[in-house]
Amino acid sequence: MEKSQNTNDELHPQELPPIEVKESLNNASEATSIPALPLQEVPTPPIQLPDNEPKDDTMEVHKHPHHVMHKKKWNEYLLEFFMLFLAVFLGFVAENIREANAERKHENEYATELYKELYADSIVFTQKLNARLSKEHDCDYLYSYIKDSTLTNLPKKFYPAYTTVFYLINSFTFEPKDGILNQLKSSGSLRYFKDPELQKLFGDITVAINNVRYRNEQEYQFFANPVKLFLLEHYDFKWVNEVRKLSPNALYMDLLKLYLNTDTLVKANILNPSSFKRNEVANLVMFYKTMAVSSRTLQLNDYIKTNAKLLQVLRKNYHLENE
Repeated sequence: MEKSQNTNDELHPQELPPIEVKESLNNASEATSIPALPLQEVPTPPIQLPDNEPKDDTMEVHKHPHHVMHKKKWNEYLLEFFMLFLAVFLGFVAENIREANAERKHENEYATELYKELYADSIVFTQKLNARLSKEHDCDYLYSYIKDSTLTNLPKKFYPAYTTVFYLINSFTFEPKDGILNQLKSSGSLRYFKDPELQKLFGDITVAINNVRYRNEQEYQFFANPVKLFLLEHYDFKWVNEVRKLSPNALYMDLLKLYLNTDTLVKANILNPSSFKRNEVANLVMFYKTMAVSSRTLQLNDYIKTNAKLLQVLRKNYHLENE
């Protein structure tokens, strides 16, 4: 700085080079720069709300126009009540229709299953009935032969009839089925059948089935005593074993028919002929026939009549056909 000042004192201002003046000015400017003042936060004045403005933060509620908030008339209330009642009523009707359709569907399904069971039983009954009629004829033949014929030289027909009357019991027994009917009773599904005639027939068929089963039990008790004891004393079981060789897997009734239709003769005798009392044995045969006829004309006949009537009503009400 001192050197610059001396130079200026010695030279005339007009003789100074322009560039040096500019440098002096620049230097002077740099030397005399004003320091920056620190920034100060300017306080913000509070916002003054007008006196008529609400000072709380609650949301403003806009009121409905006067024409919307008018008081309802009585007919408008009546219309609303009617519409509500109609909606509830239609819902109730729709639910009843749905339940009625579901019950009708179940009723048709149960009727079909019950019909199949009863129809199958009617077929079995016919087969058993024909067999029992044949057994009654064998009773007549055996009774006549025992009363008047020889007991030492037996004809071919004797032992098949002897076997049918005294030995074969279960082959001629009819066992009615009531699985579907019992299922309907236990589950309460009989309520689906509204026809009074059907309700009565359900009761009748139940009674008829119980009577048949009771009669079957009586016939079996007769076989257990005295027939079984009689067979052990006088029946030649060796004959059955020999006839069985004709067809090892055949049922007894089919086996006896096969034997009678062949030329094969299997010899057989009445065991213990000395204790074989003709009159008592003939009376035993006739007693069994009487029991069989009674079962056929009473219990079995009542069942098949009720079975046929029930099948007829089921066909009519549910448009069912025999398969």
